[in-house]
Amino acid sequence: MPNGHLHELFVDELRDILGAEKQLLKGLKKMASVAENPDLKSAFETHYAQTEGQIERLKDVFKSLGLTARAKKCKAMAGLLEEADEIMESFEDQAVLGAALISAAQKVEHYEIASYGCLVTYAKLMEHTEAEELLAATLAEEKETDSLLTDIAMTSANAAA
Repeated sequence: MPNGHLHELFVDELRDILGAEKQLLKGLKKMASVAENPDLKSAFETHYAQTEGQIERLKDVFKSLGLTARAKKCKAMAGLLEEADEIMESFEDQAVLGAALISAAQKVEHYEIASYGCLVTYAKLMEHTEAEELLAATLAEEKETDSLLTDIAMTSANAAA
């Protein structure tokens, strides 16, 4: 197979991000439960629903490649969520907690943006058109979520802290 090594990397990264998205569901639920800022709580709840859709989209990517969707534990996401847990335990003041949650969430978003950006590039190079389109849709959602979190930080959360 041309680009055989790139294909192996692509599949490994797909399994990693599938694991990351599944891990993130738990983290988003927890972050939404402690956020008191209504816009932030809503953003976490919306992203939870999006993440469920992104998991289904990843399953479609695997299907388009003739593969079974199989996740692997994402060590990066585990670390990011562990850091988010530490933040939730460290800040009792709700105003500061809101700003800290946004920081933790944006670290997650930036990881996802980097991951999906690479996956879109790999799919394009290997001419996996369906996979590229599906992954690009998720990449756009991740960028929108990051932008929304920045807006919430700038308009309310950071000023309140």
